[in-house]
Amino acid sequence: MAIMTDPARIRKAVESRRDQIIGFLRDIIAIPSPSGKEQAVIERIAQEMRTAGFDEVRFDALGNVLGRVGDGPRVMAFDAHVDTVGISDPGAWDCDPYRGKVEGGMVFGRGAVDQKAGMAAMVHAGAVMKELGLLDGVQVWMVGSVMEEDCDGLCWHHILQEKTLRPELVISTEPTSLRLNRGQRGRMEIRVRVKGKSCHGSMPHLGDNAIYKIAPAITAIEQLNLQLADDEFLGKGTCTISWIGCRTPSLCAVPDEAEFHIDRRLTVGETRESALGEVEAALSAAGIEAEVFTLTYEEKAWTGLVYPMDKYYPTWVLPPDHSSLAAARKAYYGVLGREPETSRWNFSTNGVSIMGLHGVPCFGLGPGPEEVAHTANEHVPADQVIEACAVYAAFPPEWVKIG
Repeated sequence: MAIMTDPARIRKAVESRRDQIIGFLRDIIAIPSPSGKEQAVIERIAQEMRTAGFDEVRFDALGNVLGRVGDGPRVMAFDAHVDTVGISDPGAWDCDPYRGKVEGGMVFGRGAVDQKAGMAAMVHAGAVMKELGLLDGVQVWMVGSVMEEDCDGLCWHHILQEKTLRPELVISTEPTSLRLNRGQRGRMEIRVRVKGKSCHGSMPHLGDNAIYKIAPAITAIEQLNLQLADDEFLGKGTCTISWIGCRTPSLCAVPDEAEFHIDRRLTVGETRESALGEVEAALSAAGIEAEVFTLTYEEKAWTGLVYPMDKYYPTWVLPPDHSSLAAARKAYYGVLGREPETSRWNFSTNGVSIMGLHGVPCFGLGPGPEEVAHTANEHVPADQVIEACAVYAAFPPEWVKIG
């Protein structure tokens, strides 16, 4: 049976839920949820899904919550990570970051834009899909994912690797200011380590100071950044040193080891192998013998599971003519009455696993600007949360029709 999509009915149904949607958003902002400690907010989200009449709600071994509406043969998913960064300086905030203050059309709080607003919008979109019969031929999974802030994509790597779910398409609800974002640069966390020889600090000539040995490497990496590839859509690949450390027996001794951390952003055509090779070549040209390697994430989830993952997060780009984008534009115009802009993210998302590692088509549309993520007084426009919800609800029937 063909689904009769009525954009006006969808918008009216979403507007009727405005207080519920914003209230739910405030509730989950009020629950601190740093990476690895998301249990309380995950349980609150599961409660909202059940209250909204979802057909199935379950947790996986990593602690992601997965809620389903519909039971058709086509399978798609929406994603929102529910963990947030912390609060480095509470005094920099004009309000309690865990109160969900509403003022001037904005909802304030840690995680408001990054990205609990997307979570609130998509859960209630699922309820609207059921209420208005928008699920013919499709099942839609709403995934509240964990640990993204510490390890982008670990959550979806687990979902896809363990075959918990294999959708045809995933829509990320990370903030895009309601643009259609169809890609992002990838990234890597690279460590460079140099060995020396320790001795007493009063006789440095008897040792080999690892800090002195690593100093030319810093300049080599600075110069490497100027030579990296560029891309018209995603922008330039970059590298920067973000941490330096050493190992020494005491402050009265010559360090026998020094190392630094490279934050490497990858554009189109750059890979783990090419990025490591460029660092190794730059160091070799500077006459530096060093160990160069990618770090591994091995932290415990709130469930107790440790699921190791290399800190390599591939670049991904959805082609501009992909059918899902056409469906998104039709849904967007139908409920909002305007054409969406197309763009890409500056920061990283779970798309690095969804499409970057596993090849599942992915794009993003979410409320609020990415520029206020991780800032004091983080906020999201309430109207954009409602508009995002309407687009999400309108999307599945358009996607099914396009095929």
